[in-house]
Amino acid sequence: MSRTRLPTPWRCIARTAAAVAAAALLATACTGGGDAGDGGSDGFDGTVRIGAALSETGRFAAEGKAVRQGYDTWLQWVNEEHGGIQVGDGRYRAEIIYYDDESDPDRAAALIEQLIDEDQVDFLLGPYSSTLTGPTSAAAEARGVIMVEGNGASDSLFERGYRNLFYVGVVASDYTRSSIELLAERGASTAVVAHEDTPFATSVAQGAQRHLEANGVEVLAMKSYPVGVESVDDLMTELAALEPDIFVGGGHYDDAVLFLRSAQEQGFRPDAMLITVGPANPQLISDIGSGADGVLGPTGWESVMAYEGPSFGTASAYADTYQSLWDEPPIYQAAGATTAAIALHRAIEAAGSLDTDAVRAALRDLDIDTFYGPVRFDERGVNVAKPMGIVQVQDGRIVVVAPADAAEGELVYPAR
Repeated sequence: MSRTRLPTPWRCIARTAAAVAAAALLATACTGGGDAGDGGSDGFDGTVRIGAALSETGRFAAEGKAVRQGYDTWLQWVNEEHGGIQVGDGRYRAEIIYYDDESDPDRAAALIEQLIDEDQVDFLLGPYSSTLTGPTSAAAEARGVIMVEGNGASDSLFERGYRNLFYVGVVASDYTRSSIELLAERGASTAVVAHEDTPFATSVAQGAQRHLEANGVEVLAMKSYPVGVESVDDLMTELAALEPDIFVGGGHYDDAVLFLRSAQEQGFRPDAMLITVGPANPQLISDIGSGADGVLGPTGWESVMAYEGPSFGTASAYADTYQSLWDEPPIYQAAGATTAAIALHRAIEAAGSLDTDAVRAALRDLDIDTFYGPVRFDERGVNVAKPMGIVQVQDGRIVVVAPADAAEGELVYPAR
């Protein structure tokens, strides 16, 4: 494909605060241009160069920021506290080269090509969203470069037979499973499903339909809407007229805002509103206010969960580290990003090499515990060891209601 020259990337290498006083707040130094080299006066024997195209701007900017901070949390830890990545007998500095994909799939794919062909990265970390993971992983696969990611969940990503894509989270079709099972136990009997016409949201909706029917909940309607709409009022009016017990909304953060604002304006209050992305993000409460109360959502991770691993320790300890770096609590997209970097790091150390075949084999054999939960990949490259949790907004707070060993409170149902 033809391609115009893309911008100079940010190169990020974790430094000590003494070395880079100006970066003390973020605990990372990011500079444009230049080559980090293969070793140097900092005591490392070489550099593991990693590339990532992330949404600094565009519709995925909010989630892209969280993913970037998740990667940089690992970067600071691995270089400053872990002493780099052990590669055979040497210890290598980690470097991440970032570009802004502007939330655009074509641009994201072109950036991956540039990272591989021109920046000569050894490995890749994934973007936010299935929409961007699809084309970026295709570019990586075509060039035989491994991509590990925590935020591209669409089932279709892992039905292409790719050898180089690894995902540490839960696939989209299972995002709503735990919530639907819990609501069915509480007596819900009817549901409607609305979703954005994107790979992730469509996988969520199809999975929700399957889980609803498996739990004896009648699906009254399944409706999709185009990408980029500014209102879902007509759709919500149609679905509200069916008087369902459960509303299931599939999409990203902006879609959660659309669903809830429309429902609030129309007085649509089903017994449960289950929305895939948004309820676990404190920003939703700021944006919607009391209209968010009662909404349910899946979460890949929360700081109260009883997970622990050698990198960062407990889930709570990870949250403390993240808070100290970014002056805000981590959302699960950030935690998933950090875990993707940990999985790649651990596979490199297990392989004792930067050789792609050796690292790929190590990823296939990986079986580790982390602050985010267990990680074990199947033949598709999907983590099959991790369950999905559930949160509910209650009186302006995000409360974990499942799993039982991490629950901070009981599910409120009906929520209206």
